[in-house]
Amino acid sequence: MQCIVNRRAQFSASHRYWLPELSEAENNEKFAACANFPGHGHNYVLFISLQGELDEYGMVLNLSDVKKVIKREITSQLDFSYLNDVWEEFGQTLPTTENIARVIYKRLSSYLPIVRVQLFEHPQLWADYMGNSMEAYLTVGTHFSAAHRLASPKLSKEENLEIYGKCARPHGHGHNYHLEITVKGEIAERTGMLVDLGALNKVIDDYVLEPFDHTFLNKDIPYFAEIVPTAENIALYISNTLREPIAKLGATLYKVKLIESPNNSCEIYCNNSESNLSGATQEQPVLVKL
Repeated sequence: MQCIVNRRAQFSASHRYWLPELSEAENNEKFAACANFPGHGHNYVLFISLQGELDEYGMVLNLSDVKKVIKREITSQLDFSYLNDVWEEFGQTLPTTENIARVIYKRLSSYLPIVRVQLFEHPQLWADYMGNSMEAYLTVGTHFSAAHRLASPKLSKEENLEIYGKCARPHGHGHNYHLEITVKGEIAERTGMLVDLGALNKVIDDYVLEPFDHTFLNKDIPYFAEIVPTAENIALYISNTLREPIAKLGATLYKVKLIESPNNSCEIYCNNSESNLSGATQEQPVLVKL
């Protein structure tokens, strides 16, 4: 029986985004505040995923042994360090979140049956690396507040109440939505970035947060004049809206997760698949509701 187990660890470290071959002005333009001397720090949270067969004792691995390996090979070396200098890999490719995750994976792969490294720089920014050369995933978390009413203009009041319950009440209700945008791409050999984070945040601000925040979605977003703004439809709209501008940044939109409340969330996965009709490759969103 195959099983995946996860081990959590953490370390605190500083880093600086700075390329010596660029001028000060070029570094500042490229990396903004992240280029400031002498750098800045984070409390990193690390999750290591390991896969294997269950043994006779009901374990994939002895987690005490896993803990010792992670401490010896990773956290004891990175904790309270200046990342740019601690490992030779960071002299070649800057210690961005996605590149740190990649290097940790490579350093642990000789000792553990590792299948994923997830590294949180802070609660609203994290990277996932699965061992696929320079490919990684970067997730940005953000939020907006909006009201909506779940009612189709094509249905009667009674029909809407039957389908949507109290969510169909005429004056609507509101949520503090939490939004997670995950992009996929290749880590750049020199900068360590799969996407310009500042540019990605601007796209999310311009296309989602500014239009959506403090609105009544049914009335203020034209798309929802006819489409019921369920969490699923909102996530699908955000997915369709963001795919092209994110592609222009050189990355691929992988997932949109919308958390409507602590009890309700949904995820849209943007997968490449072959169209049976045209034979062309198209982006097909896949909905998962949790």
